[in-house]
Amino acid sequence: MNADYVIRPVRAEEWATAKEFRLAALRDPVAPIAFLETYEEAQARPEEFWRARTARAAAEAGACQFVAEGPAGDWAGTMTVLVEEAGEKDFLGERVEQRQAHVVGVFVRPEHRGGTLAPALLRAAVEWGLSREGVRQVRLFVHRDNARAEAFYRRAGFARTREVGGEYEMEYLAGS
Repeated sequence: MNADYVIRPVRAEEWATAKEFRLAALRDPVAPIAFLETYEEAQARPEEFWRARTARAAAEAGACQFVAEGPAGDWAGTMTVLVEEAGEKDFLGERVEQRQAHVVGVFVRPEHRGGTLAPALLRAAVEWGLSREGVRQVRLFVHRDNARAEAFYRRAGFARTREVGGEYEMEYLAGS
């Protein structure tokens, strides 16, 4: 990671930049196996959606979007961590057994991949998730055809726990 980049939470007023960055992520060649929505779906969403989404990730105790910001205000990467509550249904429709954190929306611009920026973003997300009261587990999902991403998560201390519909669920192993 370029030492000039700062890892920090997104701010609510940055909704337009967050939207622009999400649209860039959805244009990435691996987007179809990395995200649950398409570029066209995201682009069609109204301004109010983007304002609310960014405000939630900036202010709620249940979510935090991290960005890697350069000295000129440019974003090189982002990832979001959500808190899933015990007893609720997750995005798969399964009952969440314990309060846990879930890393989603991971995107690093191609020119910043392979360095220390993505690990720094992931560390921030994991630390934030584990700092929430009652959270002892951080999970994420990676498509089985995304070997590069899976290798990255393994290096960061995640291990496969199961396969669900072509995706590997991976859990962070504390102390890794």
